[in-house]
Amino acid sequence: PSASIRRRRGFALVDAIVAGLLLAVGLAAIISLGSRALSLQQRGEREVVAASLLDETLATVLMEGPADYPKLHSMSGVFDEPFSAFEYEVSIEDGAPGVPFRVEVVVRHESGDSYRCETLIAPKLGEEPDPPRQPLEPIDREAALLEQSAEDQP
Repeated sequence: PSASIRRRRGFALVDAIVAGLLLAVGLAAIISLGSRALSLQQRGEREVVAASLLDETLATVLMEGPADYPKLHSMSGVFDEPFSAFEYEVSIEDGAPGVPFRVEVVVRHESGDSYRCETLIAPKLGEEPDPPRQPLEPIDREAALLEQSAEDQP
C-alpha cells in the first residue's frame, strides 16, 4: 500500500477514536444529568410532603386552640403511615394577656432535612371548649356560581 493510503487509514482511525471519546463524554453528561434530575425530584417530593405536614399540624393547633393542643396531642413524635419517615416537634409559647401564642412546628425527614414554620395564633375566646365555626347564614355556592356566570355572559 502506498503512503497516502496508510495516512488515510491512520486519519480514519484517529477520527473514530475522537468520535468514540466525544460519544463517551456526551453519554456520561446525560447520565449525570439524569441522576441529578432524579435526586432533585425526590427532594422536591419530600419538601411538598413536609409542607403539607407542617400545614396540617398548624391547622390542628389552630383548630384545637394553642392552650388546649398540649392537653390533646403529643408535642413530638413520628407521623403515621405513610409519612413515618417524618417526625415532628411542636413548641407553643404562651404570651402575656392580649398577646398571641408563638407556635413553632419543626418537621424532620430521616434523610436529615429539616423544615420549620413559626406563626402567632390568638387564643380561643369564650368559655366553650370548641365554639361552633359556621356562618350565620347558609352559603348557596351553586346560586352564586350561576349568578356569576350569568354576569360574565354578554
